Amino acid sequence: MKIIKDRPNKVKFLGEKDMTKKDTDLSAVEFIEKHYPETAREFKQIQDEQYETFCKKQMDYGPSNISMGTGVGESVNKKLATTALTIRINDKVQRLLNLVVSNDREAQNEPVEDAFKDLSVYGIIAQIVRNGKWGI
Repeated sequence: MKIIKDRPNKVKFLGEKDMTKKDTDLSAVEFIEKHYPETAREFKQIQDEQYETFCKKQMDYGPSNISMGTGVGESVNKKLATTALTIRINDKVQRLLNLVVSNDREAQNEPVEDAFKDLSVYGIIAQIVRNGKWGI
């Protein structure tokens, strides 16, 4: 274990959070991890699970399902791909509105949680497409 000395008589281990900082000196990440550690851990765990699911689905589908066969990277028709993603996002939002808001009932096909997961991943995919990094 590597030890870093940052002050006399105070030893800090590498990777250890400095919990002596004032809240006003903390970054947003440090603040949340300090005050809401369970929420922060759960957020990271969900992200990891969603990334793994994303990778598995992309192995099955390939990048063309998002790019609509228009190419990859900068050559993707961003408007078409973003429109298709917006339609998929709208489908999920409409499903949630129907199940949670309008009818307050359990889903018959896939859990409501899956719609929330899909929304999260589609939002990230849309950013990747718009950044010209899809499929490369």
